[in-house]
Amino acid sequence: MNTKRRERLEVIYDLLVIVRDNHNGIKPTPLLRYSNLSPNSFSEYYQELLSKGFIKELLDSKEAKYITLTDKGFRYLEKYKYILEMLDEFEL
Repeated sequence: MNTKRRERLEVIYDLLVIVRDNHNGIKPTPLLRYSNLSPNSFSEYYQELLSKGFIKELLDSKEAKYITLTDKGFRYLEKYKYILEMLDEFEL
């Protein structure tokens, strides 16, 4: 990745990919670590993803919270990938 700051849509994409790539279930602390965001930025993105229905919180058998993608989150990943392919195809 280049050194420019990640744009908002890219950060959202990255967070959703992390959840998906961890068997669609990850605890909040590892997600924060993998995201390379400050705790404040992470919290803002996390709350936005929850409120807009891209992710949801579930409890495992030990009552520990973990995060999983919703159908809307999976659709975002598909659409974002399509946009990247289109940008690449047209060399933008």
